[in-house]
Order: sequence, then structure tokens, then C-alpha cells
Amino acid sequence: MSWGTELWDQFDNLEKHTQWGIDVLEKYIKFVKERTEIEISYAKQLRNLSKKYQPKKNSKEEEEYKYTSCKAFLATLNEMNDYAGQHEVVSENMTSQITAELTRFVQELKQERKSHFHDGRKAQQNIETFWKQLEASKRRFERDCKEADRAQQYFEKMDADINVTKADVEKARQQAQTRHQMAEDSKGEYSSILQKFNHEQREHYHTHIPNIFQKIQEMEERRIVRIGECMKTYAEVDRQVIPIIGKCLDGITKAAESIDQKNDSQLVIEAFKSGFEPPGDIDFEDFTQPMKRTVSESSLSNSRWDGKSEPKPGSKSKGKLWPFIKKNKLMSLLTSPHQPPPPPPASASPSAVPNGPQSPKQQKEPLSHRFNEFMTSKPKIHCFRSLKRGGGGPEDFSNLPPEQRRKKLQQKVDELNKDIQKEMDQRDALTKMKDVYIKNPQMGDAASVDHKLAELGQNMEKLRLEAQKFEGWLAEVEGRLPVRTEQTRRQSGMYDTQNTSAVSNCAQDRESPDGSYTEEQSQESEMKVPVTEFDDEFDDEEPLPTIGTCKALYTFEGQNEGTISVTEGEMLYVIEEDKGDGWTRIRRNEDEEGYVPTSYVEVYLDKNAKDS
Repeated sequence: MSWGTELWDQFDNLEKHTQWGIDVLEKYIKFVKERTEIEISYAKQLRNLSKKYQPKKNSKEEEEYKYTSCKAFLATLNEMNDYAGQHEVVSENMTSQITAELTRFVQELKQERKSHFHDGRKAQQNIETFWKQLEASKRRFERDCKEADRAQQYFEKMDADINVTKADVEKARQQAQTRHQMAEDSKGEYSSILQKFNHEQREHYHTHIPNIFQKIQEMEERRIVRIGECMKTYAEVDRQVIPIIGKCLDGITKAAESIDQKNDSQLVIEAFKSGFEPPGDIDFEDFTQPMKRTVSESSLSNSRWDGKSEPKPGSKSKGKLWPFIKKNKLMSLLTSPHQPPPPPPASASPSAVPNGPQSPKQQKEPLSHRFNEFMTSKPKIHCFRSLKRGGGGPEDFSNLPPEQRRKKLQQKVDELNKDIQKEMDQRDALTKMKDVYIKNPQMGDAASVDHKLAELGQNMEKLRLEAQKFEGWLAEVEGRLPVRTEQTRRQSGMYDTQNTSAVSNCAQDRESPDGSYTEEQSQESEMKVPVTEFDDEFDDEEPLPTIGTCKALYTFEGQNEGTISVTEGEMLYVIEEDKGDGWTRIRRNEDEEGYVPTSYVEVYLDKNAKDS
């Protein structure tokens, strides 16, 4: 099967077919180019997607990635990044192994095709030239033969005419002979050219054209083979990355299998455990006896202090740090009264008299109403956001619940120990350098290192003092130390000196609102944030959330700075319960808030606020 023998007369069709083959090749190149562009675009989109959902540095999202589910999601994002890289590899390999190679091959193919068809046209023109020569000699031979016949007939006519002279007859005879000779010469030339043309024609159709068509056939077959190879390469490029993509998918599967719900639940406990004890049972208040009603009108702390309600034998008595306290709010520190509260009036409202008229303002809320408040009040979780800002909180993290405070202090101690270790490593390196300078003075001046060593020593001393301060607080939280020492308090810069009489007066109200007795003297009234830690940003902080309600038992005129006046029977919101100093912080509306003596009000804390 050869184009030279089978298609010897299809020169034009072969020219069109080969051009079509090159067009197909260029179309395939365009297809591969568009596929590489899609792969690059897809890889870019995958990378952007992975980057979009990566946790931002130094943000709250980084804390969330301690959970196994979030770690698995992060591993998925990383695997997707590698997955995108494999699509980039596919694009690069297709570009280098297919697109570039085929483009170069098409250029060579076009040049080769042009050369072959140029030779074919040249051979066609050569045979056409011989054909024209043959036709010309044939027409000349035919003309000479006709001229010779006419000359012979003219001679015979002249020879038969008796009236013609002998000279005319001789002339006609010579003319006829000349024409016959010319016809013989044309015949010989025609015969020669005919033989030559036949030879050239045989060469053209049996040698030249078959050779040219054979080369064109080989060229076309090479094109077909090359496009088939490129299609195989196209598949192999994809197949080469399948194992790596499979590993990426296996990594995602492995990350999903590593999710541990129990571990995540434990992390939630570690993250939000406050360390508080659940509130005790609510004591039954008997309203059937007028004398007991009078007793119940006093504050919760005084009634329990007087022995009217004994704590449960099984309940734990320990101090609490309530979670909904903003220690970093400027006004709460400046306006908090630092003096003992006044005692309740000797003669209370008319309801205090056993047989006197019952004051409508002193009506006690039924127990069912208080229970509904406990059950329906929502925890003010948004308060924790203000605690986590960290910009104006106390240095000892006393605004946090015990468990969270312990974690923060432990983290701070670990950071300080790392800093101390870095300073020690630098000191050791400088010490070695100084020894080298002493042994080899030409390498450097040993005295130039002394200043840096002294600076490192000062830094290490500061870091050690700082670490000791936080270790002391940590030991206090963990129960290793009963109270903070005076030296630690002075180092923290947070101790506000007060007279002992004020502290002794506050000792009687060291019960927390849920009835648990505070064994240790509360330090909250003694803590203050240095002025250098405050700035204008506190004006934008959220107001303290309400943790319950209270009812004024007596009228109180708030004349000191930080206090607020209340009237007997008035209902207000509690935003900060008694810290052991005998004062409770309340709010009337968004603009009016302050402190009142704890013994002047009866507090109803929200159950959810207690649980938090």
C-alpha cells in the first residue's frame, strides 16, 4: 500500500489532506494549552481556598485549632495545598512534554511538507514541458507532411501538363523533394522527442511521483504516530500524579480518622472550667411566722452569719472569684468605696415591728418567682470576650476564674522560663567568645563583650524576678501558698494598702451570695491596676452584665464617691456581688450605677450566672 502507486494522480487531494492533518495537530495543541490553563487556574483557586481558611496568626482562630476536629481541618487544608501543587505539576509536564514538543514538530512538518510538494510541482512542470515539446514536434511533423504531399501533387500536375516548360517541371520536382526531406526531418525529430517524453513520463509516474508521494505518506504517518504518542503522554502525565494525589486523599482520610471526640470534650473542659463550686440548695423561707419574715428581710449574708441558715454539711466552703467581673474597667476601680459600709439602721421599716402594719414595698417575692428567674435567666457569656482582650486586665489575671487563671499563669511562667533560657544561651555564647578573645587578642577585644554580658545579667535578673512573681501567684492558685506574701504583692505593683480596721469590718460579710463561706480574706478589694495600664481604649468597653437583681431593704444616701442612693423597696440590677468588703455594685439604668452596703439590699443572683 503506497500513495505513489495508488494515488499517483491525486496530487491536489494529497495536498489538501496533509494540510488538514497539520490543522488537526494544531487543534490538539490548542486543546492541551487550554487544559494546562485550566489546571493552573484550578490549582490557583485551590491554593487561594486553602489560604482563605488557614487560621490567622495571633488570632482567636489559632486557639480553636487545638481541637482534633480543627486539626483535621487544618490537615485537610494543607493536603489540598499539596493537591493543588500536583495540578501545577500536570500543567508544567503537559506544557513541556506535549505543547512545546508538538509545536516544534508542527514547524518541522510544515517545512517538510512544503519541500515535498515543491518537488512534486517541479516534477509536474518538467513533464508538462516535455509534453509541450512533443506536441510542438508533432504539429511540425504533421505540417511538413502535408506540405510534402501538396508539393508532390503540384509536381505531378506540372509534369502531366504539356504546356508547362521543362524548367517549371524541374522546379516543381525540386520543390517536392525539399518538402519530402523536411517531412523526413520532422518525422525524425518527432520520433526522438516522443521517445524522450515517454521515458520522462515513465520516470515521472513510476519513479519521481511515487518517491515524492512516499515521502509525503511517511510524513503523514509520522504526524499520526506523534499525535498518538502525545495522547499517551497526556494520560501518563495525569497517571504520574495519581499516587501523590492518592497520598493527599489518604492524608485527609487519616486526619479525619484522628478526630477524637472525647479529647475535644476534655479540651472544652480545660478551656472553660472556672473552678467554682456549684451553688448550694436554697433554704426554705417560712412566711407563716411573722418573726421569721422579719429575719428574712435582712441581707443573705447577715441572716446566715447570725446562724439562721446553716450551710449544708457536705458543701464545700471556699472563696470564689466570680467570672462576670471586669477588673480592668477604670471607673470600677476609681469609684469603688474603700471604707467599711455603714451598719443597717437600728429601726428598720415598719415591717420590722412584729405587730405593725405591713409595708407594701417590703413584700417578699415568692419562692416560685425566684426559681423561675434562676431557670430562665441567660448566662452573659459575652462578658468573657472583654476578659480575653488582655489589654487592661490585672497582671496576675485575678479577673479570670481560678482554673483559667492557673492556666494563664502557667503559660506566663513557661514563657518567662523560655526567655531566661535564651538569655542564658546568649550569655554562654558571649562568655565563650570572651575566652577566645582573651586567648587570641588579635581576633577581638575581650572588653567589648563585658557591656553585653552585664546587660544580659540585668535582663536575666529581671526575668527571674518576674518568674518568681508569677510562680508565687501560681502557687497561691494551686493551693501551695495560703496567701500572697508582702514581697510578692510589692513586686506585682497591684497591692493597695488599706487600714486594718476596714479589713476587719469587711470580715463579717465574707460569705459569697450562694451561701459558701470564704475562708481566705478576699484580696479583690486590695487589688488595683496601676495608672500606667489605663488608656482611652477602656471608654469603648462593654458595660458589665447583670448577674441578678436586688431589693433595697433600707434607704441609703450615697454621699461618698462611687456609691449610689437607693430607696426602700426599690428593685435594681446586680452587676458585681460582694467581694468580702461589704459592698455590692448595682445598676439602676445604663447611666446610673454604683456601690451600696450589702446589708442594705437583698440579692437574687441568676442561677446561670452562678453556674458560669
